[in-house]
Amino acid sequence: MQYHKAAILGQDRARKAQMKLFEYAGFAMLTYTIKQQKTGFEPVGEEMLIGKMVRPNEAMLFICDKDGYAKAQSKPLSLEKGQQIYKKMIKDGMAEFKGNIKTVS
Repeated sequence: MQYHKAAILGQDRARKAQMKLFEYAGFAMLTYTIKQQKTGFEPVGEEMLIGKMVRPNEAMLFICDKDGYAKAQSKPLSLEKGQQIYKKMIKDGMAEFKGNIKTVS
């Protein structure tokens, strides 16, 4: 797929993920919109999987595609608040992503 087409489609998918995460966390930043594969550029996937990264004093939440590409991420949250939001998203029917999250560093 051409970069431009992948970027447009990926941006639409990532914005939907951003808005979904915003509903829960009150803030969400757009992250990846495209991914480069051996066959060329592809938009991030349509899947909306919830993932998290935990540090000693904080947690960050992500909405990823099936390959772990983060389409949206929260700001750093307290461990308690992050866990509370995460559990709510799972309870509301979002599938959990348990692999390695690829995010913007």
